Amino acid sequence: MSVELRKAEKEDMHKLWEMQVEAFKGLLDKYHDYDMNPAAESYERILQKYDFGGTTYYFIVADGTDVGGIRIIDKKDGSRKRISPLWIMPEFRNKGYAQQAIFAAEQLYGIDNWKLDTILQEEGNIHLYEKLGYKRTGKIEKINDVMDIIYFEKN
Repeated sequence: MSVELRKAEKEDMHKLWEMQVEAFKGLLDKYHDYDMNPAAESYERILQKYDFGGTTYYFIVADGTDVGGIRIIDKKDGSRKRISPLWIMPEFRNKGYAQQAIFAAEQLYGIDNWKLDTILQEEGNIHLYEKLGYKRTGKIEKINDVMDIIYFEKN
């Protein structure tokens, strides 16, 4: 299995946004977190993020197929690099692509000084991040009655 990150250009953003909405729709339906779920994000908002300093979007590509996406924020000022969001399309999940995408991001940006967050109730996500060396910071933020956000850092 070979996974690579292909940098998204501005003209790619509509496709990436459509993928993001589809990939996160199940979580939006489950948790109703309309203020923060990437499926509820407008196309205009994702374009704003694209233009944000230090932000780069990538397609996650496996064997020539776009299987997901990742946004990496690196302000290059010594602050922690951030992954937000990362997604794999439903039909490609549980094949190791998210793990390979994080490895690829760490090869591009360095393995140290990362942060990310995820839904506490999504044990598969937590397992993935802990397996890759991310440690819980101890911070947990209650979003609603059925959902909390847990924060991780690496190195």
